[in-house]
Amino acid sequence: MNRVILIGRLTKDPELRYTSSNIATASFSLAVDRNFTNQNGEREADFINIVVWRKQAENCKNYLTKGSQVAIEGRIQTRSYDGQDGQKRYVTEVVADNVQFLGSRANNGASSNAQPAFNDEATPYDFASTPENNTTDVSNDPFADFGSSIEISDDELPF
Repeated sequence: MNRVILIGRLTKDPELRYTSSNIATASFSLAVDRNFTNQNGEREADFINIVVWRKQAENCKNYLTKGSQVAIEGRIQTRSYDGQDGQKRYVTEVVADNVQFLGSRANNGASSNAQPAFNDEATPYDFASTPENNTTDVSNDPFADFGSSIEISDDELPF
C-alpha cells in the first residue's frame, strides 16, 4: 500500500504547467513540521515536493500562495531522468489525489486575498460550540419551490 497524508505550508506559490495534451499539472514544495524538537529545542521541518493534476492543479494555482496551509493525500512516486550533464537524476515526490485548503498565510500576519482565512484554532465548523448553537431549522425547506427532485453534477463543483 502506498498512501501518504501530510499537513503543512507551501514554501512558494504553485507552478502551473500544461502537458502537450493540455492536461494541467501544478507543483510546489510543502514544509511539514516534525513531531519532535532537535537538541537545541527547535522544531525542524521536512520539505516535500508535491505534484497535482488536472482541475485540482488549476485550483491550487488560483487559490494557494506561499504560506497557505493544506492537507495532502496521495502516493509517493520516484522517477528518474537524465540531467544536462548526462548524469541520471532521481526525484521522489508525492502525487496528490486530494488537496484540502486548511488556512492561509494570513494566519501568520501576512495578508492574502487568494482564499478565505480561517484561524488555526477554529475551523469553519466550530466543534467546540455547544449543541444548542448547532441546530438547523428543517421546517423551512430552501428547495421547496424547485419541484420534487434536484440534480447536481460533479462538473459544476468549484473544486
